[in-house]
Amino acid sequence: MSWPQQLGEDNRGSRPRCVLLTDGGTEEVGSRLTGLVGLDDVSVRPRDCWMPRGRPLQKADGSWDKAPADEVELDKSTDLLPQPVSERLKDWWLANSENGPRTPSFDIASTCTIGGKRGLLLIEAKAHWNELKRSSSGKRLRGTASCDTIENHERIGQAIQQAAAGLQSATGSAWNISRDSHYQLSNRFAWSWKLATLGIPVVLLYLGFLNATDIAKGGNLFFSQTHWERVLRAHCEGVIDNSCWEQRLDVDGVPLIPLIRAYDQPFRPCES
Repeated sequence: MSWPQQLGEDNRGSRPRCVLLTDGGTEEVGSRLTGLVGLDDVSVRPRDCWMPRGRPLQKADGSWDKAPADEVELDKSTDLLPQPVSERLKDWWLANSENGPRTPSFDIASTCTIGGKRGLLLIEAKAHWNELKRSSSGKRLRGTASCDTIENHERIGQAIQQAAAGLQSATGSAWNISRDSHYQLSNRFAWSWKLATLGIPVVLLYLGFLNATDIAKGGNLFFSQTHWERVLRAHCEGVIDNSCWEQRLDVDGVPLIPLIRAYDQPFRPCES
């Protein structure tokens, strides 16, 4: 059994490529992430912490340690954020957290330096149009939802509305992020905005993996930076202020920098 199979259903497309992007020595990975961002005053150094940390590892007895490839929920990681910040994030997003409800998980998250201050690099990655299309839906609430779940659903809607108002103030243009449509896009920008209000500079990077022929032959792949940017901007139209990309948004004096990048990460599904 090869390591991609340890990723379960997400063993093709963007997920294994994210794992490979963070696989290797600290000097190598730090340099790779810094180069991906491509801004002079943003750097990921060997001493920084990132998740995932690389491929699942096979042990001597043949079993697998899957932890290195885990995605990250920011409010549950004390390596990426100080605990008080994590707690404030959770309280802002959830009304009830006793039963361990899920919060948004990013494909890659890393501490970094932004303009000389400790910040976060957050990466949302796609390798195929269908991966992007699936993120157009809203957050569902089952008819059998518990009272706690309903309260959390309401709190999440309020949090995203608050972020929309804050982002509109930062750019001067309308933001229509919402719990009920384009939920993934909405929560990525909402969490980035909230982190900035808590004093954490953020780079939010939307990454298009190129030529991912393992997930689809021919159409619906991304073939260049220009192609990926065109597809992403169309997906975001009417939801976010598309003029925000490549800009430094001022959120209470703290930078939030949304970026669009493309990357060709070789991946062979059968590799060991």
